[in-house]
Amino acid sequence: MTTAEHYRKNFQLAWPVMLGQFGHVAVSLADSIMVGRLGTNPLAAGAFGNSIFIVPMVFGLGMAYGLTTPIANADGEGNPDKAANFLRHGLVVNLITALFIFIGILIFSNFISHLGQEKEVERLATPYLFIITSSIFPLMLFMTFKQFAEGLSDTRFAMLASIGANAINISLNYLLIYGNWGFPRLGLNGAAYATLIARCIMALAMYLYVFKGKKFSVYTAILSNTKWMKSHFKKLLNLGIPSGLQSIFEVSAFAAAAILMGQISAEALAAHQIAISLAALSYMAATGIAAAATVRVGNQLGRRDIKSLRKAGHTCFIMTLAFMFICGIIFLVGRNTFPAFYTTDDFVQSLAAQLLIVAVLFQLSDGLQVVALGALRGMSEVKIPTLITFFSYWVIGLTGAYLLGIRWGIGPMGVWYGLAAGLTVAALLLYWRFEWKTKRILHE
Repeated sequence: MTTAEHYRKNFQLAWPVMLGQFGHVAVSLADSIMVGRLGTNPLAAGAFGNSIFIVPMVFGLGMAYGLTTPIANADGEGNPDKAANFLRHGLVVNLITALFIFIGILIFSNFISHLGQEKEVERLATPYLFIITSSIFPLMLFMTFKQFAEGLSDTRFAMLASIGANAINISLNYLLIYGNWGFPRLGLNGAAYATLIARCIMALAMYLYVFKGKKFSVYTAILSNTKWMKSHFKKLLNLGIPSGLQSIFEVSAFAAAAILMGQISAEALAAHQIAISLAALSYMAATGIAAAATVRVGNQLGRRDIKSLRKAGHTCFIMTLAFMFICGIIFLVGRNTFPAFYTTDDFVQSLAAQLLIVAVLFQLSDGLQVVALGALRGMSEVKIPTLITFFSYWVIGLTGAYLLGIRWGIGPMGVWYGLAAGLTVAALLLYWRFEWKTKRILHE
């Protein structure tokens, strides 16, 4: 396969995932903009509630990502029985994961009064957190079917389901947040109900596509005849738990940064929410390329074509760096314009603009590290990358954020300087791990 063919294949797999991820982030942006019109406290409360929910949620997503690699390997081997069996086991693992997440957040919600937030922010965030947590069940169902389809190189329908559900989400925001067209005015909670309903619709659409359509009939027809296998559960847990921890180390660092921002002021937390929601646009798009890297590398490993595996990984890295460079330029140019869509508070706008300058600096590192994680996951290489992410995000990133932002008094900019340092270390170490691992396999 030529280099141009690698780029074309990468793009064919990545663009639907990128658009689907962009849709998810667009909903987050819409939530922030529409809730921001209610005032600084509702915007800060939404940021606070999401900072708690997102940590276990991304662990659940990481667990679901663990399904992609064995499906891609089975596809490369031409073994549909194996792929169907992993789908069956993945459904069980992911639903149990959702249950643990739901119970865990309910327990944790009893202690949010000890996190140092302003009383009004805490009051608004409590019911919002419960509603949004309920959406973990349909979300994990959707992710199970999505990762199964992606492992078989089908990424388009999940994109369509996501975009359609996200359009419904934004429409429901308009109705439920403000009480338009005779609907109840629910404020911040309206955004949570809209998300819950949209995720139920996504899960239903993906289920019908996989189980009722003809495309996957060869897999679903044999699903009930597959046997429960301890080795399959072990494989999914060995991939899913480290993948979940990788995600949780990064996102929890940003969630902890939100808590640090809240300790500085409600305005700092609101500015953080604005800047991070914008930076998430490029990051989530980069996760689309990471998904393509997982599938491409997993397929080539199944075929034992290591030279092509390395080429697939390298072309994904180059695509990501080019994309993130463009995004960085856009953030730099629009840093004083974008925050105005969220809030009319001049101080919050100014602070968010300063944070976006830091976001420009870590765009390349953020994109490279997530795609390197995806490529390594395609080789079932997850343990060392998990240690790298912990060291980078918590030892370097979060410690630096606390010291610079709180201890040494630099403030919000100091918090983001620390996060940028962690992302850069992660990118360099994960890229080195991919190079070392693939060269070692190549010469075996």
